Amino acid sequence: MNNQELVTFLQTQFSGKVTNVTSPREKRIFAEVATTELVKTLQTLKNSGVHFLGTITGVDSGEKFEVIYHLYNDDGIVLNMKTFTPRTDPKVPTVTTVFSGAFLYERELMDLLGIDVEGTPPNRRYPLPDDWPVGQFPLRKDWKSLSSEEEVNKA
Repeated sequence: MNNQELVTFLQTQFSGKVTNVTSPREKRIFAEVATTELVKTLQTLKNSGVHFLGTITGVDSGEKFEVIYHLYNDDGIVLNMKTFTPRTDPKVPTVTTVFSGAFLYERELMDLLGIDVEGTPPNRRYPLPDDWPVGQFPLRKDWKSLSSEEEVNKA
């Protein structure tokens, strides 16, 4: 699927579910999807030729978090599929049922931003140390860095 075909596919296949589809340049597409439609949308995309998940990026935008899934097809087109979750109760569903390699990226969302990735199997912390203070998320804008080992041990 070339660039225009993928844009058209997103606009027609997911009418009303995938929004703000733009292609600012060749081989780069941006789109948004509601968290409730995320897994189904990614599964359909994978079945339609968007086979690869490169990474997942979490962004603290202040009042909400953005979670961006960087997807690729065989033609080298990068599709950045973005979903939003509120800061007050940040949750997204796991996409490991679609892309099993998403597990480590989802752990990063959980440990570094405090986003609950529902359905992610329990595991040790990653990439933070196991003894990192609970409730401390270093990629949040409101996080105050711990300046000494003593503060880490108090938290």
